[in-house]
Amino acid sequence: MKRSALFTQAKCLSVLSLGACVVFTLAGCDTLNDWLAPDRVNYKAAETAPNLAVPSDLSTADISQRYAAPPAVNTLGSTVARTKTPQGNLTLGVPTDKDPLGMHVEVDGDRRWLVVDGRTPDQVWPQLQEFWAENGFTLKTDSPQTGIMSTDWAENRANIPNDWFRKSIGKLLDFAYSSGTRDMFRTQVDRASDGSTDISVTHSAMEEVLTGQDKTSSKWETRPRNPQLEAVIMQKIMQKFGLTETQSVQLIKQARPAGAKVAVNQSGGTSTLDLAEPFDRAWLRVGLALDRTNFTVDNRNRDKGIYYVHYSDSMADLKKEGLFGKFFSSNTAMPTRQFLVNVKPKADTLTQVGVVDANGQPDTSSDAQRIVSLLHAQLN
Repeated sequence: MKRSALFTQAKCLSVLSLGACVVFTLAGCDTLNDWLAPDRVNYKAAETAPNLAVPSDLSTADISQRYAAPPAVNTLGSTVARTKTPQGNLTLGVPTDKDPLGMHVEVDGDRRWLVVDGRTPDQVWPQLQEFWAENGFTLKTDSPQTGIMSTDWAENRANIPNDWFRKSIGKLLDFAYSSGTRDMFRTQVDRASDGSTDISVTHSAMEEVLTGQDKTSSKWETRPRNPQLEAVIMQKIMQKFGLTETQSVQLIKQARPAGAKVAVNQSGGTSTLDLAEPFDRAWLRVGLALDRTNFTVDNRNRDKGIYYVHYSDSMADLKKEGLFGKFFSSNTAMPTRQFLVNVKPKADTLTQVGVVDANGQPDTSSDAQRIVSLLHAQLN
């Protein structure tokens, strides 16, 4: 368990009261099974945690005014009338013979996304805004124009064990406790050609690591995304949309396989990828692949098939470990400029992916070709 720097002082102030309280509090210990429950999350109490001072090498990209949410008077549409499922509960999606709950989950490796039948992105957007607010998050990016919604960093207070001291005294000074972790979630909302909406959630995380010989200082480092936590958040979104907990777990377990073969084409010193699937599905999968790399999507234009991305310095302290490091060696400077990842249909069931320059011509730089190689690895 990790506690903040204030914990030592808090413990000293509290020890005089320990004897009077401990007898009454120990009886309420959580069971081990309850603590280990995989879906135990609590971001609602995040405001009790100390403010996170993110070091410069972990700061997120600046968000310009073009990403600002529309004014409150500029609604995205009237409240969507929910429909009844055969089980009797009301759902945001439109039930069909194929999807009696009005939605389903698709999976590609450890990447999942929710498909809501019969609803447009504009119709589900207000529900997603409410979902993140109700669960204790502040939205840092709220852009229905680009279909990108991302939260600020927040602490999962459920990660703080309820040990005997915190149960007896610590509740009085709960701000002195910290899990030593912070989470951020990015939601992508895309329309599909059949009138449904695809919703994906990507987790990013940081962890406070003690440094120095005496372990009195600390720094924040990135840690791997948690696909299981993404699945838990998706379950909670489905419940916000009207499903029961049992139904949401059922859809996660019954996720439908998705994905298509990816071929590499090399011509004129450049590489592109061919995905054997329609543009709608390829657009979604490329966005998910970028979300799970060291690139930040600054903007995207679906009509032009362009993702505007830049390399994120938040991974610099990982010393180029992992998949990205295999493409950018220790002797290669990390790219700093913006790249344009182009997704364009070649046929009804074939889509091409490549990196282009500002004029729409193939980007022949070595960095651009490494990005194509990275996407190939992610999409496979």
